[in-house]
Amino acid sequence: MTQATSTLTGDYDLDPAHSRLGFAAKHAMVATVRGHFTNWTGTVHLDEDNIANSSASITIQADSVTTGNDDRDAHVRAEDFFHVEKHPEIKFVSTNVEKKSDDEFVLTGDLTIRDTTKSVSIDFEKTGQSVDPWGGNRVGFEGKTRVSRKDWGLSFNVPLDGGGVLVSDKVTLEFDIALVKKA
Repeated sequence: MTQATSTLTGDYDLDPAHSRLGFAAKHAMVATVRGHFTNWTGTVHLDEDNIANSSASITIQADSVTTGNDDRDAHVRAEDFFHVEKHPEIKFVSTNVEKKSDDEFVLTGDLTIRDTTKSVSIDFEKTGQSVDPWGGNRVGFEGKTRVSRKDWGLSFNVPLDGGGVLVSDKVTLEFDIALVKKA
């Protein structure tokens, strides 16, 4: 049986093969459309003794967005939304980490989309910690937060005849993170 690592303190890489950076938004006031990014990198420093010394940084290639629909993906990459030709990267850099309980944390940081930077706070829960079969120390976190896409200039919309709009302003950012400790 694989045992948990003795300490979380250290530097980690995000494991893209076992992680998901995603989002969810309402479409036509009815259905929830989910998407995620397929090309990103990130590093995390965890300090178990002084959680405020922990940090995270993620860089996402905006053109890697996928929602399961080619036409919608092309629209999200276009000027109405991410405008990936002019703004190829989405970045998050933490500014603060707080511990709420043994396994619950709030990660606050600067999220930059389309050259606009806004502070966001993300509630995270530690979901597990172990040593993998190859001796790698791993830890998992899940988190989410709701943001207004208009805060980053993502204001495209179409009014619906019966009231409401085509795309909700509120978007839920979803994170399923697997970290691998650096040697």
